[in-house]
Amino acid sequence: MDFRTILAGAFLWLALLAGNASAAESPDKASYLIQPGDQLQIDVWHEEELRRELVVRPDGGISFPLVGDLIVQGTTPVQLTEVITRKLSRYIPDPVVTVTVAQASGNRLYVIGEVARPGEFPMSRPVTVLQALAMAGGFTPYAKRSDIKVLRGHGSRQTVLPFDYSAVASGENLQQNIELKPGDVVLVP
Repeated sequence: MDFRTILAGAFLWLALLAGNASAAESPDKASYLIQPGDQLQIDVWHEEELRRELVVRPDGGISFPLVGDLIVQGTTPVQLTEVITRKLSRYIPDPVVTVTVAQASGNRLYVIGEVARPGEFPMSRPVTVLQALAMAGGFTPYAKRSDIKVLRGHGSRQTVLPFDYSAVASGENLQQNIELKPGDVVLVP
């Protein structure tokens, strides 16, 4: 275990002891949410046999020794740290757990239809609709720019969000240029 991992775990533990648990209870907008396909590094200080690199399964879960199966999709690393710490405390006195997203492979968006390079794109940072269209190389000559849709899944439901490129490009309806979420599909007819 390297020094940075130990220091990060100790800092988190001290923050929780100091009563700063509110950050662990409710993620703010800037907090990273774990997704299927993400690679997690989980360390328990002074417990080398509990050091694991895990890939989040397609069902959003992981399996960790002494803890069992956990659904981690949609949680932050801080929230996951808290859950694992609580569950391990039955077996290890005062465990210091560190959860790191080693590789954010699960955050993907899709741009399909009349764009130069349709496909799947990684989201290593926040991405808006305009940025996604740029990532896809812009429009083909046949694109219906005023009829673009963002398809967003919510479990078994799907929401359709309209996007009028022409209006946004002219400085109108800028609120349509939303920040995309993992799994969003930008459809350019």
